[in-house]
Amino acid sequence: MAFDLAALAVLLEAVVGYPAAMVRRIGHPVIWIGRLIVVLDHALNRPGLGATTRRLLGVVAVGVILAAAAAPAALLEALLRPLPFGLVVLGLIGSTLIAQRSLHWHVARVAEALEGGSLEAARTAVSHIVGRDPQTLDEAGVARAAIESLAENFSDGVVAPTLWMCVGGLAGGAAYKALNTADSMIGHLTERHAAFGWAAARADDYVNLPASRLAGMLLIAAAALTPGADTRAAHRAMLRDAPRHRSPNAGWSEAAMAGALGLKLNGPKVYAGVFTEDAYMGDGRREATADDVRAALRLYRRADALMVLLVLAGAAATFIWRG
Repeated sequence: MAFDLAALAVLLEAVVGYPAAMVRRIGHPVIWIGRLIVVLDHALNRPGLGATTRRLLGVVAVGVILAAAAAPAALLEALLRPLPFGLVVLGLIGSTLIAQRSLHWHVARVAEALEGGSLEAARTAVSHIVGRDPQTLDEAGVARAAIESLAENFSDGVVAPTLWMCVGGLAGGAAYKALNTADSMIGHLTERHAAFGWAAARADDYVNLPASRLAGMLLIAAAALTPGADTRAAHRAMLRDAPRHRSPNAGWSEAAMAGALGLKLNGPKVYAGVFTEDAYMGDGRREATADDVRAALRLYRRADALMVLLVLAGAAATFIWRG
């Protein structure tokens, strides 16, 4: 277990984030992983190959992606941990794998655009955090999309990398982030990636199972600490609706968020011009507003704080155990 590294990483990311100047100068770990995925996609996922061969090559690609992320991370941790300030450096590196601050910033931009009365600006802002076509969304649709993305990304962009860093150190966090990036890039059911992306999609489903349930429970607990949020409705919606979601994981945090805020989220969507049916999460209002986005952000901040407290408690318990 590496609770000390995970605790330092979440605290540093919450305070500092990943500076935009660094993105411009050297990029970001997700960008580096993405470049490798593009290379593997072009090299291995060739049109003339059969579906079975593509699926096998997709398994190979996932293995290469995981090794490319985990091996350097494990080596870095082995080299840096014994050094006097090595853990601080590891914490800074680990913080790049977590998206607490950037997620809040992106969703807050949607709220600001809606509050300013500009639907086009709100659509542009939400396009950075959702995969669906924002031009089909009205103001309520933009608000719902932002809230849904906040809930889902709390699970797979915050809780999951933190959890796997606790379990496997820097290598665990890096491997998770690489796999999650692969799923977002090649794990969708397009004609090109239906076979090649199968391994990435299935593996991502499995590694997100524990984090998605934990994220839902953290949002329910946060509802108890958030004025105006409904803890009972959050719990009821999560247990009832999450298993009906098209994703085995996304529904847990989305349903908890919907119930807590008295909203009805998810449902039918348009991705790349393709209409997709999905179950509704929650049984409240569909007419979400900028105020609901702000309420979701308040709930998110408390849920994130509870996660940080859990990691700090794990770090303290580990320190006491080691004696």
